[in-house]
Amino acid sequence: MTYDSIRYEVVADHVARLTLDRPRRKNAYDVKLTQECVDALARYASDDELRVLIITGAEDAFCAGGDIRSEEDEHIAATRTLSHATIMREGFHALTSALHRLEKPTIAMVNGPAVAGGLTLALMCDLRIASDRARMGDTSGTVGLLPDEGGAWLFPRFLGLEKALRMTYFGEVYSADEALRLGLVGEVVPHEDLERVTMERAELLARRAPLAIRMAKKMMVRGLTNTLDESLGDAQMAVMFVNESKDVAEGVQAFLEKRPPEFVGR
Repeated sequence: MTYDSIRYEVVADHVARLTLDRPRRKNAYDVKLTQECVDALARYASDDELRVLIITGAEDAFCAGGDIRSEEDEHIAATRTLSHATIMREGFHALTSALHRLEKPTIAMVNGPAVAGGLTLALMCDLRIASDRARMGDTSGTVGLLPDEGGAWLFPRFLGLEKALRMTYFGEVYSADEALRLGLVGEVVPHEDLERVTMERAELLARRAPLAIRMAKKMMVRGLTNTLDESLGDAQMAVMFVNESKDVAEGVQAFLEKRPPEFVGR
């Protein structure tokens, strides 16, 4: 696929970056952008040389949610109930599902406003590093819309039910520091340091053992809905091949030799 609304590139050893590239629309999404993102995620997932994906927005915004000015946007083009459902399923819902299924790590580099569907996109990533200029919240209700991109599932999981409802009811948008306090991001840095810090985190993560990282993510995601016994069963199955991997042998040997390990993902 040739991309018009995003940029996808390898930016360091084992690290790729997906940039939403509609800066005139504050990187608001339309159907085309979401389909291009899904394609890029599939490329990342299938490339064994890539271990970390950074997701960010062009220029001064992360993502302003759905582009209600776009003719392709589901909120404008889909005026009938069935059309709404179909376009959501094939558009942003496909992106939400692709991120949820992705076994390899993702980092949201939140460089500016991330609201409504943009907040959902950031929360679907494993880690969130925000600029001190970032703003995060749910503005969907201010124009009579819903947190329909997956926010109704995500927001209570991050904020608790009352805080999530308050955010959506009143269209609250939080500063980066408040988003950190609420648990919407894990780290806030000065804007001029955002790219450097994100790359440092990504490159450090890329040097970790890929099999262990992928399996740990899979176990924790499943653990959100599994019982303890089911989670322990997952662990028993996982160690049967992770503990026999070349990476574990390398990790132990490197520890004994007091040197950094060189993991290969096998």
